[in-house]
Order: sequence, then C-alpha cells, then structure tokens
Amino acid sequence: MRILYLDCAMGAAGDMLTAALLELLPNPDEFVKELNALGIPGIIYKAEPSVKCGITGTHMTVTIHGEEESVGHHTHDHEHEHGHEHSHEHHHHTGLQDIEHIVCGHLSLPTAVQDDIMAVYTLIAEAESYAHGVPVTQIHFHEVGSMDAIADITAVCMLMNRLAPDEVVVSPVHVGSGQVKCAHGILPVPAPATAYILKDVPIYGGNIRGELCTPTGAALLKHFATRFGAMPIIKTLGIGYGMGKKDFEAANCVRAILGESESSEDEIYELSCNVDDMTGESIGYAMDRLFEAGALDVYTMAIGMKKSRPGTLIHVMCREKDKDRLVQTIFKHTTSIGIRENKFRRYVLDREIKTVQTAYGDVHCKISSGYGVERKKYEHDDLASIAKKCDISLSEVVESLNKQK
Repeated sequence: MRILYLDCAMGAAGDMLTAALLELLPNPDEFVKELNALGIPGIIYKAEPSVKCGITGTHMTVTIHGEEESVGHHTHDHEHEHGHEHSHEHHHHTGLQDIEHIVCGHLSLPTAVQDDIMAVYTLIAEAESYAHGVPVTQIHFHEVGSMDAIADITAVCMLMNRLAPDEVVVSPVHVGSGQVKCAHGILPVPAPATAYILKDVPIYGGNIRGELCTPTGAALLKHFATRFGAMPIIKTLGIGYGMGKKDFEAANCVRAILGESESSEDEIYELSCNVDDMTGESIGYAMDRLFEAGALDVYTMAIGMKKSRPGTLIHVMCREKDKDRLVQTIFKHTTSIGIRENKFRRYVLDREIKTVQTAYGDVHCKISSGYGVERKKYEHDDLASIAKKCDISLSEVVESLNKQK
C-alpha cells in the first residue's frame, strides 16, 4: 500500500504543497511543462531551488501576466502576511460558477481532477459562507478566485492524481498564533474560514507569530486526507520539501514523504441500519447511491425485527473521510431513523490492474499480492464481452485465457 505522509509542522499553503509533491515525481521538470501547457489565463509556473535553515527544497513561483505575486494569501478579502501563498494586486470577484466554468470548461483535465478542484473550492466557499453569514451562492472570491489561486489548487490536485497514494496521512497542523490583518479588521489566528475548514482536525498554535495555515492549504489537506495523526510505519520511497517564501526561526516548509506499508493494514468504518418498510427496488437504488458517495462496500442481510417483522440490515463500509457524506446519503435514500457506527482495523492485499494482451484483445487482470500469496483474476466485464462476442461460456473464455499464458 502506497502511503503519502504530509508533515505540516509549519502549516500548509497551496504553493508549498505543490512544491513538496512535485519533488516526489521522477520528472518534476516535465510536470511543470504540463502545468504551463494547461493554458490557465496569464499563468506561468516556475519551480526554483530554495534553502530554509540549511534544508534545500523547492519553491513554486507563479506569475500572472508576467508579474510575480506579492506576499499575501488567497482568501476572501484577506491580506494576510504569512508568506506562504500569494495574492495579486488586481482583485478578481469570482463565484463558484465562474470557477467551474474555467476549470471544467477551459482546462483539459481528467474528470477526477476537475472534481477534486471543485470540491476544494466548495470547502472554502462553505467556510467563507459561515464566517460572513451569507449563503454560499453569494460568496465572491477575491484572491482565492483569481487565476493564481486556481493555479495552486489545480497543481496540487493534478499531483495527487499523478502520485495516486492509497492513503494520505496528515500530521497535526501548526496554524500559528497571534492576529492577522484583513479587509474586515484584525482577526485571530487561525482566521475564521481556516478554523471552520479545520473542524475535527488536530491543530495547535505554537510560539511562532503569524498565520501558517491558509484557507487554501487547509481545504486541500481536508479534502485529500484519509486521516490525521502520526507518521505510520512505512518504507520510504521519496521525500519532498515545499518551501514558503518567508523566513522563520524554523524551516518554513511542508514535507511530503511517500512510502510503502509492509503490513497493508488500515482502518475502516462500518455504518449499519435496520429497515422493515423498504422494497427491494428502493434498497437497490440506495445501494447504488451509496457506492457513488464513496462506499467501499455495501451489502445487506435478512433479519427479524420487532413485532416479528422481516427486515433488512444494511451494511456500509467506508473510510473516515467519506463517513459524514455516507451518513447523509443513508438518511436521504433509506427510511432509517438511526445509524450505528463501528471502527475496524483490516488487512488487505496489495492490488493492481494490469492489461494482458490475448488472442481476444486486451483484457484487464486484477493482481492481488501480499502475506506470501498472489492471486490473479480477469475483470468480469471483459470476460462477459468476449463470451458474448464469441458466443461461448464464461468458463470457456477463462480456460482459453489460461492456456494462452
């Protein structure tokens, strides 16, 4: 299992996360070329070496229309001086629909990356809505909605898609201390939007004065984190240092460590509920919606309930980061008025999908290995397509493929 650990001992911001993840790639220069080829209006990415407290890492510089952004940060109406992210002198008043039009309408990105970008922006919009007491539809971003902020968020989402870790573990987040000046006045650190995004996340203040974690950084961490906690036991594959622009008494960086877990052990949650007034069709529909919402598995069992009524026990297996969304989905698509939660530790085999060339054409094969065993299984949809095309049974297809090895 590939695990990405993000060490946020000096907070997090979009440009720092971009630079740290970039250093984990075997060909960072080629990836920067890909970023510049996206065609984000006016944006140019440049990765530069940077040294903080004797540690060499990468600083990601983003210029818009040829100008380097001044020290500040991407958030609604804020002019924070922490030196992690950037702001541009010209404020762009942009809503979620405008951002979606740019990201989904003009950038050539995989659908999964587009979805990640919009999910991050939605987290920020919800936080700003809470902080300012206005509906999300009335939130107009300034620095967050500008091209340079889209550049930071897009880069991180593309890098996460490229690295494709099975699990993302994030350390407790250092948010800084003191106060910060914004357009609305003097605010405490963390700023209200950042504090809202980091609900249920372990954070601490420390002795460093200033804002270390920005709303953009917080939203990226919240969206991608599988869980927050100490670094797990891993075999290190790569280490990346993403440097901020400002100097502090501690190295101003995010450290990203990519590794493999030999135990292939993780935590999983089970959500379950009993229903006795749903039809088979409606339960089937609910199961489809639960899978769409991120469930790892959904299954049912026939049970006896109160008053001798036959009923159905619905089990939903999920990761912690998807739990709240799945609770909402269960209540929305079932008649349950109560949900039980259990936390489990599970052991899994490492899995990968390989494309095998056969006499029938390319066939996808799932290979599972670990704990001294290895299993191979052809994808059912591919087998079914061959069987239908050749007018033979599934078992005949499998037998034929095994002979071709």
